Amino acid sequence: MKDRGKVNLRGKLESLAKDMGTTYFGIADLTPARQRISEQGGEFLTQFPRAVSHGFVLTDGIVNALVHHKNIAALNTYWYYVYQIINPRIDSISMMLAQSLDKAGFQAFVVPSSQTVDRTSLTGVFSHKLAAHLAGLGWIGKSALLIIPEHGPRVRWGTVLTDAPLEAGMPMDEMCHDCCTCVKDCPAHAFTGQAFDKLRPRSEIFAAEACDNYLSKRETLDKACGICVYICPFGRNQ
Repeated sequence: MKDRGKVNLRGKLESLAKDMGTTYFGIADLTPARQRISEQGGEFLTQFPRAVSHGFVLTDGIVNALVHHKNIAALNTYWYYVYQIINPRIDSISMMLAQSLDKAGFQAFVVPSSQTVDRTSLTGVFSHKLAAHLAGLGWIGKSALLIIPEHGPRVRWGTVLTDAPLEAGMPMDEMCHDCCTCVKDCPAHAFTGQAFDKLRPRSEIFAAEACDNYLSKRETLDKACGICVYICPFGRNQ
């Protein structure tokens, strides 16, 4: 009966998320990354051994406009679409999932869709990409973005941490291989070309300060670039 309850809860959560527009859904076992999670967001996060990961696919029309990355209108439209429309929707989905977990008798912690809590390392309280990777939804590429075989990095992620004993997926193997398109085309030269490893610090893959400095100098109303999202061969239909 207990196993059936776990299955039913997972199914209920997935149906809820997909009814609200989610394309990707998975459960991550966070125990292998406990130390990394604690170092980034704090020891209090380690009370949650699972993460519910859900992904919202960006429309190609908006992402493909990033090829005109020198056009202020294209960049600001992308920024508005992602941060003013998609992110609030992701937060709403996360909150609904958390409420469902709470009603089932489990603890839940909603990770904001986009929030910087450390201005030195330029990191949030928890990595959405790490959760999606551990849930088996994709791999973290050389761009430090979560890559999905069908949609590449053109997905925005939400995460709910929980102590519910949900069955977790298995991490997906990296499929970038020798591709370095994102590394070569990054205008901020922020990527080292190193492959992701859960034991390797993000700084060995991605120089966040170089990206931040580049964005700060852009003549746009909001910080925007997105070339690494646009240029990845995975997800491009042209």
